[in-house]
Amino acid sequence: MKAIVAEVITCRTCELWRQRSNPVPGEGNVDAPVIFIGEAPGYSEDVKGRPFVGAAGKLLDELLSEIGLSRGDAYIANVLKCRPPENRDPSSDEVAACTPFLDRQIQIIGPKLIVTLGRHATSYILSKAGFPVEGITELHGRTFTTRLLGLQVTVIPTFHPAAALYNVKYKRGLEDDFQIVKFELEKLGEL
Repeated sequence: MKAIVAEVITCRTCELWRQRSNPVPGEGNVDAPVIFIGEAPGYSEDVKGRPFVGAAGKLLDELLSEIGLSRGDAYIANVLKCRPPENRDPSSDEVAACTPFLDRQIQIIGPKLIVTLGRHATSYILSKAGFPVEGITELHGRTFTTRLLGLQVTVIPTFHPAAALYNVKYKRGLEDDFQIVKFELEKLGEL
């Protein structure tokens, strides 16, 4: 994992490195049974070089706590490791340039459960697993058991915590989806 972090820090594969303050490789327990994957760093993450440390991160921490987890029990990463300007959506070129890092992180950690936070992470992971990708509203809270990168995993798509900050409906959906995460971890004997 240290090698991946070093590669992310020096990466110049796409143009996002030119405007970043700090890359955000990901962090957490490399032996975690669960990985939470978001879209890309936001402003606070870019400043601190850590994933989910702004308002969305505070909500993520609360959701983790509600199901008996902390950041130390999981690994948290993003599809992109650098912040897109003005938090715009990732381009397909940026996703193609950055996801080899994420793929390697998933292989190293070997999680039993992957929770995708938002439509971009969901689209990437489910399409890689061979599932047709619908909108996050239709997919959230469902479970997909599949082989991904040589691993047997369960994928649970949910809303991005940032979306829940602006829409109460998404917050309720996130809370419900995290109960599914708890159930799946208990079923796997990991909680």
